[in-house]
Amino acid sequence: MAKTIAIVNQKGGVGKTTTCVNLAATLTEAGQKVLLCDFDPQANSTSGMGVDKTVSKGVYQVLIGEIQAREAVARTRFGDVLPSNKALAGAGIELIGMDKREFLLRDALDQLREDYDFILIDCPPSLELLTLNALCAADAILVPVQGEYYALEGLSDLMNTVRIVRRSLNPKLELEGMLLTMFDGRTNLALQVAEEVKHYFPGKVYATVIPRNVRLSEAPSHGKPITAYDRSSRGAEAYTAFAAEFLKRQKG
Repeated sequence: MAKTIAIVNQKGGVGKTTTCVNLAATLTEAGQKVLLCDFDPQANSTSGMGVDKTVSKGVYQVLIGEIQAREAVARTRFGDVLPSNKALAGAGIELIGMDKREFLLRDALDQLREDYDFILIDCPPSLELLTLNALCAADAILVPVQGEYYALEGLSDLMNTVRIVRRSLNPKLELEGMLLTMFDGRTNLALQVAEEVKHYFPGKVYATVIPRNVRLSEAPSHGKPITAYDRSSRGAEAYTAFAAEFLKRQKG
């Protein structure tokens, strides 16, 4: 049965999608069976894995029962994708009236759990019904944290939401880890944020840090993860190291 991990932070622009795409690709390269579930209406993970985000069959159609989850899965050489499309944008409003609305994604992914080692969910940058669905579907959360002042403020809101979800909807939800992203070790602020995160989440911060890297931001426009776009870049080396550390923790 797959371990399901929501990659979540309600703050936008912290490297959620970059982490989701590149972790999926590097885990697949390491021999793991991985499904990336794109649960963000912007569908950037979908296109980042080389899948057309104008597809008519996606996670939204699975949620509303139009198709089975397996029918919507797109196969790529970087890993499988349950794509998003623009129909998901209105789902937050449409799902409100549905029965067991918090568990629609969990029920959809349950159809696929036996097929994979890991299911990674790319969450939207907000704490609303879509993100709540992801938290109810997940076994654990992985939080990308940018080395800047507002990062810690957003973390307290997120962890408060996680506590509420754990208390009332998904008691098994755990913190997988914190990943420092867009990291510039030359600035005092980035180093301070890193120390603060380590202080508040002892043992949960990955040793690998993801640097600021131009090649990482270029890769999505080519529909490729960083290891396929520029394997020798600092970004590719960092995500390959992160995948190795991630897998080592699973065994530990």
